[in-house]
Amino acid sequence: MKVLSVGGTRPQFVKMAVLVKAIDEYNRLHPGSIEHRLIHTGQHSDPMMSAVFFEELGLPKPRLLEAVRTGTPGIQTAVMLASIEAELLEWPPDALITYGDTNSTIASALAAAKLHIPVIHLEAGLRSFNRMMQEEINRVVTDHVSDLLLCPTHNAVEQLKREGLGHRAVFVGDVMLDAIGCFGVVGQLSSVQRDLGLGSQEYALVTIHRAETTDDPSRLAGILEALKKIDVPIIFPMHPRLRKQLAMTNNAGLFLGEHVHIVEPVGYLEMLALQQNARFIMTDSGGLQKEAYFMGVPCLTLRNETEWIETLHGGWNLLVGNETQTILDAARRLVQYGRGSTSEPRKLVEFGEGKAGERSVDRILEMVRAA
Repeated sequence: MKVLSVGGTRPQFVKMAVLVKAIDEYNRLHPGSIEHRLIHTGQHSDPMMSAVFFEELGLPKPRLLEAVRTGTPGIQTAVMLASIEAELLEWPPDALITYGDTNSTIASALAAAKLHIPVIHLEAGLRSFNRMMQEEINRVVTDHVSDLLLCPTHNAVEQLKREGLGHRAVFVGDVMLDAIGCFGVVGQLSSVQRDLGLGSQEYALVTIHRAETTDDPSRLAGILEALKKIDVPIIFPMHPRLRKQLAMTNNAGLFLGEHVHIVEPVGYLEMLALQQNARFIMTDSGGLQKEAYFMGVPCLTLRNETEWIETLHGGWNLLVGNETQTILDAARRLVQYGRGSTSEPRKLVEFGEGKAGERSVDRILEMVRAA
């Protein structure tokens, strides 16, 4: 059986690593059963956004394509679609696995669907119901052209049923929970912490990367103004998209205060350690919302909606948008109480038991064999 995985961004490489591990384990028990190749679209090409993930997670070397990293989302998607189609014609797999909700996701799904190659969408069924988000369009279209929908939560399965896709949907759990179990760094300080002299729960962690945040000056200004006023050290690994946007608007020398430490992007293991040791997290990332919940770290989501509604349980994740005062009010409570701000237990069972990779491989085998 020939299977091709396609991804191009940091979160996709982590999800891919879980599938690689699960497929390797299956092949250990059933030698030679699955030939699994990887394609990296090039969507994230900076070494700290790409190469370090393959090194840290022990991923085999992928076939690297050249994605367009400038221009419109449509141009980027079109270039990737054409490149992926060429790869599929050269090495036609029995199924293609696509991950998450990026331009790499939709490009690979469309390329395979047009060649009548079965498409498997891992992390299917998520909805923010905000069509202004590129990711929302990507995930909706990908779900509707996919043949097998591997869902991280039961809510995702129910959403697909409402869209008439229930017969293709199956709950497997969240591979990101698997990843924390496989690669977690319990009890370790990050190198950034050590350099800054910050111990566990002595800082807040901030990430901003979504286009609707970085490319909207008024939205971004409201968030940055709040960061200036939060009375706790802040570690801020700055995404290349935001750094580029600040350079374009003559804010390259941005100063948010002595308490805000802007650092370069970090690898996956370093980021896990930063999250695990944070007093709280502020982010517009879907992945960090989940990881914060998995680790029991309070999170303020810098958006007005979330596709991960399970994380809102017990107040572990709060939607604070981009209004300065709203962010400040929530952050000050967390500065004071930290992880004691909620006594509600987390419901990790809603994301599976850390066996999503194994379950996904079983479902993929079942689908391909039935074809």
